[in-house]
Amino acid sequence: MSNIYESERLLNEYLLFHYGSPTEILPWDFGPVEALGFAERSVNLLQDRMLIAAQGAAALDLGCAVGRSCYELAHGCERVIGIDYSQSFVNAAEKVRVSGELPYQQHIEGREIRELIAKRPECGDASRISFEQGDAMNIRADIGNFDVVHAANLLCRLPEPQKLIQRLPDLVKPGGQLLLTTPCTWLEEFTPSQNWPQGSTFEWLKESLSGSFELAEQVDLPFLIREHARKYQWSVALGTRWVRL
Repeated sequence: MSNIYESERLLNEYLLFHYGSPTEILPWDFGPVEALGFAERSVNLLQDRMLIAAQGAAALDLGCAVGRSCYELAHGCERVIGIDYSQSFVNAAEKVRVSGELPYQQHIEGREIRELIAKRPECGDASRISFEQGDAMNIRADIGNFDVVHAANLLCRLPEPQKLIQRLPDLVKPGGQLLLTTPCTWLEEFTPSQNWPQGSTFEWLKESLSGSFELAEQVDLPFLIREHARKYQWSVALGTRWVRL
């Protein structure tokens, strides 16, 4: 799998997406402000913290990108592992975690850039979090299982998403939570068309997960990725929470 997410441009975009302030991302007086803060909302609007009762609870963030959601998971879990296929994303996430900040560049337009700093969130205990490079379709066998597994906007970026779906029952403890979001953007450049769902992504997920999970929540989660000052990607992810049977 070739990885376009190793580029400097996408690294900067995702640092802004995860750590940028609302005014840094969307300086206009108008615009979809409800789509900001997706990395936090994809955890907080889906997770049921009342279900995390075990001492020493653990969470896994698959496709963690540059790591912002891990801090939300660290609220209720004492151990959080963030995994991403992009080594540059993992390196950036670790620098923010260890150093507390990471300089990056925001594209304004043309050759114009702005220097920004990604700052470690005050919420969540950074000492509880670790990051590693890995493939969500081939997660290391000794990783164990978790009280919470979070996978935001990952499925439709995998060449063989069914490989992850088949592994999920082993990754989530009985009674644990699986938090999935996807914009259902199936593209040949990421996933061969023969590996796309035959119909709706939601129906495919219900069929694929029904033997091991019970659907507990479904929400629509808008998100906004800024490319430059006058160009944005506005999308609506399908958000679901599943409880392991």
